[in-house]
Amino acid sequence: MCGRFALTSPAAAIRQLVDFSNQPNFPPRYNIAPSQAVHILRATPSVEMAMVQWGLVPPWVKPEQLRETANRPQINARGETVMQKPSFENAFKRRRCLIPADGFYEWDRKTGQPYLIRRRDRQVFFIGGLWEIWSGADGSEIESCAIITVPANETLAHFHHRMPTIVPPTQADEWLHCPETRAASLSPMLTPAPSALFEALPISKRVNKVAEDDEDLWREERVTVPASQLDLF
Repeated sequence: MCGRFALTSPAAAIRQLVDFSNQPNFPPRYNIAPSQAVHILRATPSVEMAMVQWGLVPPWVKPEQLRETANRPQINARGETVMQKPSFENAFKRRRCLIPADGFYEWDRKTGQPYLIRRRDRQVFFIGGLWEIWSGADGSEIESCAIITVPANETLAHFHHRMPTIVPPTQADEWLHCPETRAASLSPMLTPAPSALFEALPISKRVNKVAEDDEDLWREERVTVPASQLDLF
């Protein structure tokens, strides 16, 4: 699962890895959460950076269903079933995207310690995702996205059994432009990233609150666990 991430690199740094046509300008964000607007790269057909809601809304959902729990926007899509699930099948064929990030967060389930997961070389990376557009009868529209997840690698399995799909810049063009008739050929990309690519750093508990969004969230801080709560073996 991926439920929180960060994008602190400027557009110029992202463009060095994947070129795009427009000229966005945005501040660093250290605590991006579901339902918020996020930056994605998509092909329409040239590659552009756009802002969409994180939480995919399928186009067939009726307006009165948008507030129902059963139809809540999906922030993640499982790579194993993304080509079969009605909510994601068409988007995977026609509307894949890249979600740039400098890190994402996971929590130790025993201690509650939050960790920043980032590349060891500190380089921005790209999460494989889907985007969709929902249109209302009144002309309203919702553009939204979901992150595709895969089984966790050895580095991340300690925290969670899932992790985001990581798309290398060398495969970005293929991911964005692969025609729908060949979409199934992308399945080999839906695999865990190499364990050595990422590191996990203990950070401030302040990241637990969505309202907290500054670079001090990345300051190393360890949760103190009372001895009475530690395992004897």
